Amino acid sequence: MSYQHILVPVDDSPISYAAIDHALELAKLCQAEVTILSVVAVDPYVGVDFYKVAPSITEHFMEAEANAKAQLHDITMSFDRENIEVNSKIFHGNPAEGIIHVADEVGADLIIMGSHGRTGVKKLVLGSVAQSVLSQSPIPVMVIKHQSS
Repeated sequence: MSYQHILVPVDDSPISYAAIDHALELAKLCQAEVTILSVVAVDPYVGVDFYKVAPSITEHFMEAEANAKAQLHDITMSFDRENIEVNSKIFHGNPAEGIIHVADEVGADLIIMGSHGRTGVKKLVLGSVAQSVLSQSPIPVMVIKHQSS
């Protein structure tokens, strides 16, 4: 199977960088285009007006956006060095929904993402973005699992 367009959602965790490494190697083999995605999560329980009047919240989101842009720039440079066509996107909202939405938007035919490997109560409370994407995605999803040492 050969892939044409790979979507790689990232955060600032080591497992995201493991997913990037896998995507880089697979993109070289398939000569695929890659889109790197960073999702800036927005709390759905807080009203928009609150963000406008709460400078600390606004500052937090501005900082998150700046960090996402810097991270995406650094990652895209590694693909550029390998002459792999790469794009980057930032999505604001729910991570799993954003990943599915952007995969459809860019015409991805594979998603490669890391899984933090949460289990039990942590998974129940925090949810699992990877699990949500796996259950909702109409395209293949490669999950790079957290390696415990």
